[in-house]
Amino acid sequence: MVQSILSAKDVVIKFSLRGRVLTAIRGASLELYEGQTLAIVGESGSGKSVFTKSFVGMLDTNGWVESGSIMFEEQDIAKFKGDKQWSTIRGKKIAMVFQDPMTSLNPLRTIGMQIQEVVELHHHLKAAEAKKRTIEILTDVGISSPEDRYSQFPHEFSGGMRQRVVIAIAIACNPKILICDEPTTALDVTIQAQILELIRKLQEQYNLTVIYITHDLGVVANVADQVAVMYAGDIIEYGTAGDIFYNAQHPYTWALLSSLPQLGIKGQPLYSIKGTPPNLFNEIKGDAFAPRNPKALKIDYVERPPYFQVSPTHYARTWLLDPRSPKMDPPETIKHMREKFVRYSV
Repeated sequence: MVQSILSAKDVVIKFSLRGRVLTAIRGASLELYEGQTLAIVGESGSGKSVFTKSFVGMLDTNGWVESGSIMFEEQDIAKFKGDKQWSTIRGKKIAMVFQDPMTSLNPLRTIGMQIQEVVELHHHLKAAEAKKRTIEILTDVGISSPEDRYSQFPHEFSGGMRQRVVIAIAIACNPKILICDEPTTALDVTIQAQILELIRKLQEQYNLTVIYITHDLGVVANVADQVAVMYAGDIIEYGTAGDIFYNAQHPYTWALLSSLPQLGIKGQPLYSIKGTPPNLFNEIKGDAFAPRNPKALKIDYVERPPYFQVSPTHYARTWLLDPRSPKMDPPETIKHMREKFVRYSV
């Protein structure tokens, strides 16, 4: 039986901005299972990065976890204060890969030394042993001639190679969880596929549990075991990749799937979600997606829906799953999602 490695319950995260308080995460919950890949999807600004940064204590100084719990190794890391506590988790147990490698690498230091300092700090190896381990890690992430590359600087690497270096730094401590925040956004399609395959290979080699943060449902379909759909600071639907792609229940998930280019009809404009996400400075009443949902129920504007269980692996926060609600079918464009994906992949 697959064990939960990290459990977030009712997490609320706030930021103080210009004398006002913004609620970035509004009671989000999820389960992360050991050895699996979880994809967190949603529009920009939905809270994906903020939520996962709370797993490694990397919130900006004006942000804090107001309430809720994040259980990892029988500790509530949501209650951690200061770098001394976080140093036992960050990098060592939970590591993060960011989307722009140039902001993660020091342009004045060789890539070998940037990886080696992590090895020396966390594995307590001396210089020669640490260098040997660094070259092994460079080999693991697919960098050719690692002995020569060890002495080169970030500007001497391509975008894809720099991303491999950032991944090398992240795995240097043998973490249990690897968080990948849009790791392929700045790369061309061919290199994207190589990086995704690399992470899949490293997941098996290093026994990693992986979290992907992305807005690209194509990436999700290729890599995810579990999918969490995020909107306005809350996870509104959670399930296996099959649950989300073939049996979605929340109108926002329907809208995301309908936006997939491969579901478009020749000669017709691609579907787009009307409106904009809510202002998180304001109190949100009811279902946050209701103002953008043309088929919203009256109660969607009044009361926030609870989570309804669709199956043991699948739940959604929508009043449509209440036994009292009217029957509402998903859009025609996604009713036969499985058949369309088979045709598209062939």
